[in-house]
Amino acid sequence: MADYNPYKNMLDVLDRAAGVLGYKEEDYEFVRYPERELTVSIPVRMDDGKVKVFSGYRVQHSTARGAAKGGIRFHPQSDENEVKALAAWMTIKNAIGNIPYGGAKGGIRVDPHKLSQRELERLTRGYVRKIYPIIGPDKDVPAPDVNTNGQIMAWIADEFAALSGSWQPGVVTGKPLCTGGSLGRNEATGRGLMFTLETWCEKNHKEMKDLTMIVQGFGNVGSVGSLLMHQKGVKITTIGDINGTWHKEEGLDIEAMYEYANSHGRSLKGYTEEGAEMIPDSELFAQKADVIFVAAMENQLNEKTMKKVQAPLILEGANGPTTEEADAYFEEKGIEVLPDFMSNVGGVVGSYFEWVQNRTGYYWTEEEYNERLQKKMRQAYEDVYALKEKYHVTYRLAAYMLALQRVVEAQNARGFLG
Repeated sequence: MADYNPYKNMLDVLDRAAGVLGYKEEDYEFVRYPERELTVSIPVRMDDGKVKVFSGYRVQHSTARGAAKGGIRFHPQSDENEVKALAAWMTIKNAIGNIPYGGAKGGIRVDPHKLSQRELERLTRGYVRKIYPIIGPDKDVPAPDVNTNGQIMAWIADEFAALSGSWQPGVVTGKPLCTGGSLGRNEATGRGLMFTLETWCEKNHKEMKDLTMIVQGFGNVGSVGSLLMHQKGVKITTIGDINGTWHKEEGLDIEAMYEYANSHGRSLKGYTEEGAEMIPDSELFAQKADVIFVAAMENQLNEKTMKKVQAPLILEGANGPTTEEADAYFEEKGIEVLPDFMSNVGGVVGSYFEWVQNRTGYYWTEEEYNERLQKKMRQAYEDVYALKEKYHVTYRLAAYMLALQRVVEAQNARGFLG
């Protein structure tokens, strides 16, 4: 597992998709390379007076279909390969959602939980100063990702305003409502996943209320998605986060878990429930259920964990949670995977909606927002499903094929230098 390279994983599937479409290498070669990779060093004066230097990254994979778009994560394992792969997946995701963006991603190698609020703000503003030349409402629009939130986005918008001399809320999405955020944005990724599962049920003549589910990850995506799917009748028997794995055969109290996590820093640490037992984390995927909802980090379903899976369906809420080896194993075993860049596209679609409202100065009701989100999610599913059925391939390969078609078409229309 030490040599796992997520960017190579992306390229392997991209090449397979191109092969099915009958593309020659010259037709899509430009998609295999990021347009721009920026690595920065961010010196920060810590509260104790010492100066510490952090490594930061911003990768713009493609702008063929519009401004680059993608989140910023603060994580101690963040590195160039991870950010590069995530940027490429954003190109694919934005094309599947059929929104006018290319793909980008950013990261800082840091454990934000070890920083004070003031140190976190200094780090964020320092990062913005370093990447300022390549971001902007028409260039590259960041958003929250792992360990980042609305407050951090507000600092980014404010620092950009200080540097540019004008308030431009469309430079970043996922902001608090008071700084130009959108009603519905916080729940958009989780709600989009619920719409995806709902559409899958319709295609397979099943009812949400008849499904049982296992959940990995209970951050924003995992908790919101779990709550909304639970409200549709899905019985969630097992939930695992970094603090442990809770199991209850008759179904966990998702409302209580959601409220607890949201009042304890998005953590389930210390949560107890009558009738629920703690099981080993290693047994999470081995539990029997109809659906596994993976909403933690990338590379969770791999050659070490894939054979434990008993569920016939995997719903990907995290980015890149399934390795190429696991994907091949699931295909062989007839386990369907609803891939991340189709299933969790609600987050970036929701960000696009916020950006549109920022640019027009006209803000929608939450009902309008959710209605538009549902239409976009269903259309993305239908577009991928059509290729899946036409070429008799997996959802993942069909999704790559759809995205590749749209990116190549856009770049060809714009032309190439030389």
